[in-house]
Amino acid sequence: MANVTDLQTKYSKLAQEYSKLRAQNQVLKKGVVDEQANSASLKEQVKQRDQSLRKQEQEMDSLSFRNQQLAKRVELLQEELAASEAKGKKGKSKGDSPSQHGLQTQSVFNEDLQKKIEENERLHIQFYEADEQHRRQEAELKARLEELEKDSEQHQAVVDGLTTKYMETIERLQSDKARLEVKAQTLEKETKECRMRTEECQQQLRRCQTELNRQVKQSSSVIQEKVPFNDTKFSDYNSLNVPTHNRRHQLKARDVAGQALSFIQDLVAALLNFHSYTEQRVHIYPLDSSIEPISPLNQKFSQYLHENAAYVRPLEDSFLQLHQSITEDTVTVLETVVKLKSFADNFSTYTHFLQKILPYQLKSLEEECEAPLCTAALTAKNQELQSDMKRLTSVFEKLQSYINLLALPSVRQDALPQSSTSAVFTQLAACLHSLHDAIKEMSKHYNQKAGLEQELPTVTQKLSTTSECLLGSLGSLTSSTGKIATFFSNNLDFFTSSGYSPRGSTVALNPLQAESMLANKKKAAAYIQVIKKPRPQSVPYREALSNRRVLTSSTESREGLTQQVQQSQEKIARLEQEKEHWLLEAQLGKVRLEKENQRIADLEAQLAAALGGSPNSGTAAAASTLAQSHEEAETEQKAAGKEATLCTSLVGMLCTTPTIEHVGDEESREQLIKTHYMARVGELTTQLQISDSKAVHFHSECRALAKRLAIAEKSRETLSEEVKVANQNITRLQDELATTKRSYEDQLSMMSDHLCSMNETLSKQREEIDTLKLGSKGNAKKNKGR
Repeated sequence: MANVTDLQTKYSKLAQEYSKLRAQNQVLKKGVVDEQANSASLKEQVKQRDQSLRKQEQEMDSLSFRNQQLAKRVELLQEELAASEAKGKKGKSKGDSPSQHGLQTQSVFNEDLQKKIEENERLHIQFYEADEQHRRQEAELKARLEELEKDSEQHQAVVDGLTTKYMETIERLQSDKARLEVKAQTLEKETKECRMRTEECQQQLRRCQTELNRQVKQSSSVIQEKVPFNDTKFSDYNSLNVPTHNRRHQLKARDVAGQALSFIQDLVAALLNFHSYTEQRVHIYPLDSSIEPISPLNQKFSQYLHENAAYVRPLEDSFLQLHQSITEDTVTVLETVVKLKSFADNFSTYTHFLQKILPYQLKSLEEECEAPLCTAALTAKNQELQSDMKRLTSVFEKLQSYINLLALPSVRQDALPQSSTSAVFTQLAACLHSLHDAIKEMSKHYNQKAGLEQELPTVTQKLSTTSECLLGSLGSLTSSTGKIATFFSNNLDFFTSSGYSPRGSTVALNPLQAESMLANKKKAAAYIQVIKKPRPQSVPYREALSNRRVLTSSTESREGLTQQVQQSQEKIARLEQEKEHWLLEAQLGKVRLEKENQRIADLEAQLAAALGGSPNSGTAAAASTLAQSHEEAETEQKAAGKEATLCTSLVGMLCTTPTIEHVGDEESREQLIKTHYMARVGELTTQLQISDSKAVHFHSECRALAKRLAIAEKSRETLSEEVKVANQNITRLQDELATTKRSYEDQLSMMSDHLCSMNETLSKQREEIDTLKLGSKGNAKKNKGR
C-alpha cells in the first residue's frame, strides 16, 4: 500500500512537471512562431532594401553617366569658350553686331554651365545622402543580425536543455513503467493468493457452519429431550438467562461516579457560597440591618436563605453514598442502584427550596428597584436578573423530573422502558447545558449590575466586598456546571449503553438476576481460587506463528478426530446403557436365586423332618409336598407368564414379574432403579453442560471465522480496486508517454527545420552584406577618384 501511494505521488509530481513543461513548450512554440514571423518580415525588409539599393545603384550609375556626359560637355563648352574668347580678341575691330552675338552666346553658355553646376551639386548631395542612408541601414542590419544570432543561440540552448530534460523524463517514465509492471505482476500474484486463501476460508467456513449446524441441532434435540426444566416459553422464569458479570463496566461506573462526586462537591460548595453571600447582601442592601431594620419580606427571605445548608448538604451526602455503593463486586444498572432514589429525593427537596425562595428573590429585586438612588440601568439589570432566576428555577425543575425518572426503575420494575432510557439521558445532558447557560447569563448580568452599583455615591465597602464574593461564587458555580455538562456529554454513550442484559433477550436486568449473577461470580472466584496454578511462560512470537500455521493446517484432521470422538462417545453411551440394563438383570437374577435357594433349603428341612417321623407317611408326605410344591411352582410360572410386564425407558428394557412372595424384591428393585436413575440424571446434566459449553465455543469460533472472512473479502476488494487503479494509471501514463514522444519528435523536427532555414537565411544575408560592402567600397573609391 505504501509503495502504491509513493508511486501515485511520484506520478502526480511527474504530471505536474509535464504540465509545466507543456506550458513552457507552448510558450517556446509561440516564441518560435514570433521569431519566424520576425525573420520573414526581416527578409521582406532586406528584399525591399535590396530593391531600393539596386534602384539607387542604377540611379547612381545613370547619374555618374550623366555626370560624365556633363563633364565632357563642360569641357567642350570650355574649349568653345576659350576658342570664342580667342576669336573675340581677334575680331574686336569688327562691328557691334558680332560682339552682341558673342555676348548673347556667352550668356547662354554661362547660364547652361551654372545649371549644370547646380545639378552636379544636387546630385553630389543626393549621392552623399544615399551613401549615408545605406551605411545606416547596413549598421542596423548588422546589429539586427547579431541579435538574431544571439536569439538563435539562446533558442538552440533552450531546445538542447529541453531535449535532454525530456529524454531524462522519458527514461525515468520508462523505468517507472517497468517498476509498475513488476509491481502489477506482484499484486496480481498476491490477489491470486488472496483468492485462493479466501476460497479455502470459505470452504472452512462452510465446513464449520455445517458442523456447527449439526452440533446445534444435536444440542437442541438433547436439550428438548433431556432438559425439561429449561423454560423457553417464559424467559423471565428461566434461571439460565443470567448475564455474565462485567468487571470493566463496574470499574468504568465507579470511575464515572467518582468524577461526578467531585463535580457535585464543587457544585454544593458553590451553591452554599451563593446562598450565604445572597443572605449577607439582603442584610446590607438596600437597607443596612446594622443601622435600620430591613423589611419583613427580606427578613423572611434571609431566614429561608439561612436554612440553605439543610437542603444543599444532603445532595453531597446522598451522592457519596451512591458512589460508595458502586464497587467492583456489585451490579450497577438503573434497576439495582437503590441509592439513586435518595439522591433524587434530596434533589427534589432542594428544587422545592428554590421554588419557595423564588418569589422572595423577585420581591427583593423589586425593592432594590424602588430605592431612591436606583437608576434606569440598574432597574433594567434587576429585571434581567429576575428573568434569569425564573429560568434557573425552571431548569432545576426539569432536572428534578429527569432524575426522578431515572430513579424509578430501582423502586418499581418496568417503570422506565429500555428504549426510553437513552432519550431521558440525552434530555438530561441538554438540560445540564441549559443550566450552565442560565447561570452564565445570571453571572454576566450580576457583574454588570455590580459595576453599576460601584458608581453610586452611597455604596459602602461592605456592599462592594459582598458583591465581589457573590460574583466569585457565581463564577465557581458557572465553572462547576460547565464541567458537569461536558462530563455528562462525554460519558453519554456509557450512560445509554446497556452493560448488562440477559442472554437472548433485550429485557432489562432485574434484581433477582443481579443477585444470581453475583452468586455465580462468587462461585467462579472460589473455583478459580481452588484450581489456581502458576501462570505458564509466554510463547515467543515466531513459535506462536508456527503453532498457528500448524493449527490452521490441522483443522481438517481435528474435525475428523472430533467426529471420531463423537462417534466413540455415542458408542460408549450405548454400551453404558446395555451394561446398566444387564447389571439390573444380574441383580434381579441374584435376588431371585437367593430366594429360590432359601425356598429349597426350607423344603429340604421340611422333607428331613417328615422323613424323621415315619418313613411311609414321611415318604408319602414328602411326595405330596413335592408334588404340591411342583404344582405351586407351575402355577407361579403360569401366573408369571401371564402377569409379566415389559418396562422400557431411556436406559434400556426391564422385564418385571410381580408375585405375592416378591414384595421385598420389588422394593429393593425400585430402590436400585431409583438410585440408578438419579445417577443417570446427574450424568445427563453434566453432558448437557459440556454440550452447551461446546456449542458456545463453536459459536465463538464460527463468529471469528466469519469476521476473518469479512476482513479477507474487504482486503481482496481493496486490492482489486488498487490493481484496477494501477492498471488505469499505467495505461494513462503509456498514452501520455506516447503523445509526449510524438509531440517532442514533431517539435524537434520542426526546430531542426527552422534552424536549417535560419542558417540558410543567415548565410544568404551574410553573402548579400558582403556584396553590399564590396559595392559600397567600389562606389566610395569611384567617388573619391572623381
